[in-house]
Amino acid sequence: MSTNSATNKNRSDDRIKDKQSVKKAQENRDPISGAHGAHPVGTGVGAATGGIAAGAATGAAIGTIAGPIGTAVGASIGVAAGAILGGLAGKAVGESVNPTIEHEYWRTNYSDRPYVRSGEAYEEYENAYQSGWESESRHQDKSFEDVESQLQHDWSAGRGKSKLEWERAKPAIRDAWERARQREINDQPTDD
Repeated sequence: MSTNSATNKNRSDDRIKDKQSVKKAQENRDPISGAHGAHPVGTGVGAATGGIAAGAATGAAIGTIAGPIGTAVGASIGVAAGAILGGLAGKAVGESVNPTIEHEYWRTNYSDRPYVRSGEAYEEYENAYQSGWESESRHQDKSFEDVESQLQHDWSAGRGKSKLEWERAKPAIRDAWERARQREINDQPTDD
C-alpha cells in the first residue's frame, strides 16, 4: 500500500470515528443503564435540589428515635438516598424536554418573536428560554400565572450572563414554557 493510500485510509477511518462519536453523544445514553435519552443536567439538578434536602430531613426524623447520634446518622443516610431519588426525579424531568432540540429551535426562531429587539443576539435570551422549558417541567400541574412570582425570583437569582431584567425576560420564559406545555399536551395518549 502506498503512503498516500495509507494516509487517505487513516483520514477515512478518523472521519468514521468522528461521526460515531457525534452520534453516540447525541444519544444521551444513561451512564449506568446505557438507556437512550438520559439527561445528566436533569439528573444532577434533581439530585442537588429537593432530593438531598428531603432525604436529609426524612433520615434525621427517623434517626431521632435513637437519640442525637441517630439523628446525625439518619440525616447522612437520608442525604444519599435523597440524592438518588432526586436524581431519578430530575432525570424524568430532564427527559421530558431535549435541551439540544430546544436550543436549536429557539436559536432559529427567536428573532421573529415580538419581544426581541432588532439586532439582539440569541445568547441574550438563551437562559430565559431554558428557564421557561425547565420551569414548566417542574410545575406541570400549575399555570404560568400560578408560579410567576417564583419564576421571577428564580430569574433574578440565576439568570447567568443575561442582561435582561424580569420584564424583558418574562415573555421569552413564557414562550418556552408554553412550547413545552403544548408538547406535553400533544404527547398525551388519546382514548380512541
